[in-house]
Amino acid sequence: MSRPPVLTFTDKGIYCPAGDFYIDPWRPVNRALITHGHADHARPGMGSYLATHLALPVIRYRLGDINADGIRYGEKRTIGSAQVSFHPAGHVPGSAQIRVEVAGEVWVASGDYKVVDDGLSDPFEPVKCHHFITESTFGLPVFRWPDQAEVAAELNAWWRGCAATGKTAFLGAYSLGKAQRLMALLDQDIGPILTHTAVENTNAVLRGQDIPLADTVHVTPDLNPKDYPGALVLSPPSAQGSAWARRFGAQETAFASGWMALRGIRRRRAGDRGFVISDHADWAGLLWAISETEAENIYVTHGYTDIFMRYLNENGWNAEVVPTQFNSDMTETEDGG
Repeated sequence: MSRPPVLTFTDKGIYCPAGDFYIDPWRPVNRALITHGHADHARPGMGSYLATHLALPVIRYRLGDINADGIRYGEKRTIGSAQVSFHPAGHVPGSAQIRVEVAGEVWVASGDYKVVDDGLSDPFEPVKCHHFITESTFGLPVFRWPDQAEVAAELNAWWRGCAATGKTAFLGAYSLGKAQRLMALLDQDIGPILTHTAVENTNAVLRGQDIPLADTVHVTPDLNPKDYPGALVLSPPSAQGSAWARRFGAQETAFASGWMALRGIRRRRAGDRGFVISDHADWAGLLWAISETEAENIYVTHGYTDIFMRYLNENGWNAEVVPTQFNSDMTETEDGG
C-alpha cells in the first residue's frame, strides 16, 4: 500500500499528513508553518505558528497575541514523522522556503521568492528536493528585471527633478519589504524621506531587530509639509491621491512594481512614473531557481500558472497547477509585485 504524498493540497492550505501541519494555510488550523509575514501567507486564527525568528516580529505585530515559535534558517526540527527546516527565500526580511522530508522524500514549499540579492533580505538559497512548489507571479518571458543600480539611478533622477521644481515626490510601495528595499536605493542627499504610518510602523519593527534602514520622518497629523522641502513620501499605493496625500500640494506620483514592465498596467495606474522593481522572481529567476532544486516534479501556484506549467512540461519537468489562495494580482493587495 502506497503512503500518502509528503504534502497535499487541500481547501485549507498545503498539508503534511506525516506532521499534521499546514504551510501558509488560508483557513484556521491547529498548526501552521508560515513562510513570511505578508497577509496572504500569515493569517489570523491558527492554533500555533512556526516561522523564522526574523519573520516573527512582523507577524506578531500584525496578528497580535498569537501562540508562535521561532526557528533559525537551516535548523532541523521533527514534527510527527516529518523533518522540517526553513531556508532563505529572498522575498522580504525573514522570508523562507520550507523543506519537508518524510522517509527520504523531500518537498520544498517556496512561498514567494526572488533570486536577486537586495542587501536587505537573506539571499535566496536553492534547496535540493524531489518536489518543488513554486509561485509564478511573473511567469511570462516579458518579465525580466533591470539591474537594481539602474532602477536606483532612475528613481533618484525622478526625485531630484521633483525637488528642483518644488514638487513632493510620492512613491507607492507596500509596507513590508518593498518600502524598505526602496529606502536603501534612495539618495538621501536629495532630501528627506517621509513615511506613511503603515510604512513607518513596519520600519519600527525591523529596526527593533537591528535591521539597518535609512533615516525616515513619520508623517503625523501635525507634520507641516513646508518644513520638508524636496521630500519624497513613501506610502501604500492606496494612499496616493487621498486627502492625506493632497495636503502636500504640488506633487508627482510613482509606483514601484514588477507590473510596471507592462505598459497597459502603467497607464491604468494613472501615476506619473512607474519603476520596474519586484520582490518576486522574474521569468529567468523562476527557471533558474527551479533548475537549481534539481526537482523533477513542479507544482505551480498563483500567477501565470497555465502558461508557466506548459513551458515547464515542454522542457523536461513534470509540472502541474495547484490551487491556492495567495495573491498575485496587480490590484491593491499588500504584496502586489
